[in-house]
Amino acid sequence: MDNIIEIRWHGRGGQGAKTASLLLADAAFNTGKYIQGFPEYGPERMGAPITAYNRISSSPIRIHSNIYEPDYVVVVDDSLLESVPVTDGLKETGAIVINTTKDATYLKSVLHGYKGKVYTVDAKKISEEALGKYFPNTPMLAAIVKVSGIMTEEEFINDMQGSFKHKFAKKPEVIEGNMKALEMALKDVHEVEM
Repeated sequence: MDNIIEIRWHGRGGQGAKTASLLLADAAFNTGKYIQGFPEYGPERMGAPITAYNRISSSPIRIHSNIYEPDYVVVVDDSLLESVPVTDGLKETGAIVINTTKDATYLKSVLHGYKGKVYTVDAKKISEEALGKYFPNTPMLAAIVKVSGIMTEEEFINDMQGSFKHKFAKKPEVIEGNMKALEMALKDVHEVEM
């Protein structure tokens, strides 16, 4: 199954990595793809490291396990770079997308010789500007769509507009901020020269 894209998310409980992986699965499904989106549960609690996964394919997916050799890794909290082996199994033909403002020298020191592409986005700044609070999952969702090319930006934005209208039916005031965060993140993802 060469056409499967596998993504591993690393975040902390309460940051929305699980929610972002499920939103990505829904958006990919709505563009006609076969999908899986699931968290790995343990004794997590608010602030503890968590992992979530996505598989996206144009043909049926018959694998039902965690992802050990992802094409992409999303790091929602850069403090995990020093405590979690985020590049384990990460294919060098893929990329890692990190919510950080740290420089290439620091990133090189914590990515343990990873030779693939490295992208960063300041999800903290984007979410605080667009939403008034720190919700990194929305910008990170847009960042992985941009980097992976799973769907076009237009398909993604249109799908998320509908998804947010449904998800936030009782809180329509948050839709505009979330859409702004997505659009800002799509423009603010930068490849780091390592």
